Amino acid sequence: MATQSPIVNCSVYRNGKKLNDLSLDAISDVLQEPDTFVWVGLLEPDPPLMRKIQEEFGLHELAVEDAQKAHQRPKLEEYGDTLFVVLHTAALAEDEIQFGETHVFVGRRFVITVRHGPSTGYTKVRERAERMPDRLASGPGYVLYSIVDFVVDHYQPCMDNLQARFHALERELFSKESKADNLQNFYSLKNELLTLQAAAVPLIEICTQLLRFHSDIIPKDNRIYYRDILDHVARVTQAADRMREMINAAMQVALAQVTIRQNEVVKRLAGWGAILAVPTMVFSWYGMNFEFMPELKWKWSYPAIMIGIGIGCLLLHRRLKRVGWL
Repeated sequence: MATQSPIVNCSVYRNGKKLNDLSLDAISDVLQEPDTFVWVGLLEPDPPLMRKIQEEFGLHELAVEDAQKAHQRPKLEEYGDTLFVVLHTAALAEDEIQFGETHVFVGRRFVITVRHGPSTGYTKVRERAERMPDRLASGPGYVLYSIVDFVVDHYQPCMDNLQARFHALERELFSKESKADNLQNFYSLKNELLTLQAAAVPLIEICTQLLRFHSDIIPKDNRIYYRDILDHVARVTQAADRMREMINAAMQVALAQVTIRQNEVVKRLAGWGAILAVPTMVFSWYGMNFEFMPELKWKWSYPAIMIGIGIGCLLLHRRLKRVGWL
């Protein structure tokens, strides 16, 4: 199986139209041309490649160091004329949510995406942007919007998947035939929900900063698009808050049902223990070995005792059955 190149794409655009693909060595020369910007896509680049990118674009060393490592928190940082944005991605793969990271460098003349983990590629984002040259002509600010919008759009299917799985567990929880508490499944579901929520919530602050500041990179005409992203993020986070409360309630119900089932078992054991106490008492009585016991010389004493024990156990069983202990 062939290994994918760490350089997924490297293209130059002018006035919203793609001119051509180019090599890394030609980037610094292209950046000097007017009305052009470069869009580079990287997949888990090694340190030498990141040093080359740093050299060509003049990136800050701290931002480059962060971009080389996954497990960064979602954030927006400013390094001179360059913005460094960390996004956590989520995508469905065979009914399973896979989380990854995308680090984005944005300047007046360039956009660089660095992907880590099982994150979805941005080929569709690039193709869609290229079909709208009038918007792409506004520069890297629109590219950043397209990337963030693409990431956020994948949150909602993941949220729908979590909700569908929760409703299935909820129906099973309240089913009379089910005896499984599904606590492990609820815990796993909540863990995925919190991970998705941790990816989405910081985008509110990131988009708010992009709306209020950085007008040199985010033109005024593009800010309306970031408000649309805020609306989508709010919908996901609100649904996540509601679902988290529902999962907590369901886990409490599951724990309560475990306690109830344990009480039922204790009641049944206590009931059968009471029934067994009747013959135990009689047999212990006859095991005391007294010399003078009238029943010992009676011909029908054995069947009478057994019948008496049977009647006593039967009456006690019916009584316990009536009160729900058996």
